[in-house]
Amino acid sequence: MSDLINVSNISISFTQYVKGLNQRELKVITDLTLDIKEGEIVAVLGSSGSGKSLLAHAILGILPHNANLSGTMVYKGEVLTEELKEKLRGDEIALIPQSVNFLDPLMKVSDQVIGECKDEAEEKEKRAKQRAIFEKYNLSEEVDDMYPFQLSGGMARRVLVSTALLTNPKLVIADEPTPGLDEESVEETLNHLRQMAADNVGVLLITHDIDAALKVANRIAIFYSGYVIEIANAEDFSGEGENLLHPYTKSLFKALPLNGFELTKGHQPLHGEIPVGCPYYDRCPHKMDDCDKTRPHLIPIDENKRVRCFKYEGEIKDSSEEQVVDSSEEQVVDSSEEQVMDSSEDQIKDGSEE
Repeated sequence: MSDLINVSNISISFTQYVKGLNQRELKVITDLTLDIKEGEIVAVLGSSGSGKSLLAHAILGILPHNANLSGTMVYKGEVLTEELKEKLRGDEIALIPQSVNFLDPLMKVSDQVIGECKDEAEEKEKRAKQRAIFEKYNLSEEVDDMYPFQLSGGMARRVLVSTALLTNPKLVIADEPTPGLDEESVEETLNHLRQMAADNVGVLLITHDIDAALKVANRIAIFYSGYVIEIANAEDFSGEGENLLHPYTKSLFKALPLNGFELTKGHQPLHGEIPVGCPYYDRCPHKMDDCDKTRPHLIPIDENKRVRCFKYEGEIKDSSEEQVVDSSEEQVVDSSEEQVMDSSEDQIKDGSEE
């Protein structure tokens, strides 16, 4: 699978007025790095208020005017500028919103799905595509002329999915698609995401539902106080969680019902209260001296996994030093072997001359 979008060192803050005309910068996302491949589902998992949805808004170019954005986003090898975001939004990059209230109550659902058309030919083409997508998601012809209030919750969500897919997007952002749904509707929604990935569409799933994320995602990015603290493979959330790296990720896994609701004391710092060092410092069982003074970087473990923790910075450094030593030793051995071979060749040559 090739890279579809790369988000590198993204930070988002908001300019706020306090005490009259005095201003302050409230950081909500800091140094966010993430990538999504074609046909891959990446879940961004975090508690409410951790800044997850702002990532979607940044990619789509719909941040509010008082937002300040820094960092780089690259889509299919091209820097994602504000102009390019506007061009791709609703076309190659599509959003499945959280609430079915996004549907206009005064419009028939088929009209909402096809949107504006410049002429009759385009309308005919879009209606044919809309009907094909509706059939794919088990929406009969009768649904075309219905209004949103006439739809069940599951039907309304399928209409939202159909709206996103009408333009054959390459990247779909699903923002909290499962809250408030019954178990059957949740599974139906996850099947929609699986079908998109099977069609080679990249999916960014934004959720606080860890169970849903584990069922459908290939990789999971863990959000904590505006930071991605770990990117793990979904299969790492198994056994005793021994393949998970960050202590917060481990605590999330242990808090699942199947693991006995083992909870970690403390609470997540609010925006504006995040410490200078690691945001998990007060709750971390493995804290070190520098953790409250310096913020760790997001360290690559392999092609798919990342972790933000000083513990692994040391391990990566030690591993790199071992590789350098091994390489040096191999060069010494190779050099010695070459000297022996050269010496042997000289002796053979001298013997032949005699």
